[in-house]
Amino acid sequence: MNATVVAVLALAVGTYAFRLAGPVLDGRVEIPPRVRSLLSTGAVVLLVALLATGALTEGHGFAGWARPAGVLVGAVLALRRAPFAVVVLAAVAVTAGLRAAGVG
Repeated sequence: MNATVVAVLALAVGTYAFRLAGPVLDGRVEIPPRVRSLLSTGAVVLLVALLATGALTEGHGFAGWARPAGVLVGAVLALRRAPFAVVVLAAVAVTAGLRAAGVG
């Protein structure tokens, strides 16, 4: 087996262990409310960081202004509870329109 197969198998076993831990430990471990709050906040912070790096960077540099503008339009529509298809199509339309207009 090569290193890639070993890594994939290790990740698969780890993922299965995490998924199994929930039902096995349900009711046996009490998580304090402060820890629950910190975990919830941490998840939001990680998602925002992922969004920011995906929206603002490409390769090792800035992605240009078109992509962040499209993400901003999508975020505003999502906050206004627009249907998912409308959010995606509007974000794509804004990004494509700005790129067609010459805005990187």
